[in-house]
Amino acid sequence: MEIKQADNGKKGAFYIEIDDVKVAEMTYSNAAPNKIIIDHTEVSDSLKGQGVGYKLVDATVAYLRANNLKVIPLCPFANAVFKKKHEQYADVLT
Repeated sequence: MEIKQADNGKKGAFYIEIDDVKVAEMTYSNAAPNKIIIDHTEVSDSLKGQGVGYKLVDATVAYLRANNLKVIPLCPFANAVFKKKHEQYADVLT
């Protein structure tokens, strides 16, 4: 399952497509030159229970680290994951 990324300079997303249909997506907004806000996460019912939401968070964290960025997880799901895995992700939180 490949996680792709799209970014237009203002907004972006990490997502998974199956047969050219987005089945999972975590969207974000660029809040500052070095900060993003995760604002929404959605996973298709067909992928529920497979940890896809966590994989989207992991991909986002890898991107943040690679680009020396920080995050504000406003999305309730992302916020819960960042709280649950605070020690693993503390370096990217604002």
